[in-house]
Amino acid sequence: MRYLVLTDIHANLEALETCLVDATGRGFAETLVLGDLVGYGADPNAVVERIQSLHPTAIVRGNHDKVACGLEQAEGFNAVAKSAAKWTLDVLKPAYRQWLAALPEGPIDVDDTVEICHGSPFDEDAYIFDELDAVRALKVSNRPLCLFGHTHYPVTFELSNDAFDTVGSTAAAQTQVQMTPGGKYLINPGSVGQPRDGDPRAAYAIVDTNARRVELYRIRYAVEEAQTKVINAGLPDVLAQRLAVGR
Repeated sequence: MRYLVLTDIHANLEALETCLVDATGRGFAETLVLGDLVGYGADPNAVVERIQSLHPTAIVRGNHDKVACGLEQAEGFNAVAKSAAKWTLDVLKPAYRQWLAALPEGPIDVDDTVEICHGSPFDEDAYIFDELDAVRALKVSNRPLCLFGHTHYPVTFELSNDAFDTVGSTAAAQTQVQMTPGGKYLINPGSVGQPRDGDPRAAYAIVDTNARRVELYRIRYAVEEAQTKVINAGLPDVLAQRLAVGR
């Protein structure tokens, strides 16, 4: 099976559509979505509609999804994130708010190889940045490959034969992780619509379970169009500025 993996789209329609065109050219059969469809960006309704049209095989909610649909308050959000969440709640169509509110909590076992979550397999809102949390997540996960998002930072953690390894983000447009027998992998493909690793290109992944391979991609998209929409929507200017620098 070839799964397209999308996470942290954050209402950035230009980035999403570019990833979908690129992924279609590479071939995939089913789609996995790791949460945070909305928040920050100017196209929450269009992004929800586009994701619905893909009929994801598995999807989990993100923290911004919960706040933007009114399930939770924006506690812990900074002022900019709170402003964007309130704007999103106001402009989301009622049917899409209800759909977001009904999204399941992770983790979800997809098949014998893959499970997905938003933050971590032990807490949907936890951030995995350091090796300690990564090892904990790898030991808790019950599939050889656990896909996560939330940090907006592409990274691969590998645990095999009691050895632990970390591979950070890369400037390459395409990288591959070959899964070894007996190994466990915790992989964040990076954010579709809000990269935070200093690289403004959109990020996505394709998992090939037959080949036991994860393909990680970075692709340029029409950043200026996304920026213009953010500004015209009356969202904080910083949300437009950060798209150009990936921070």
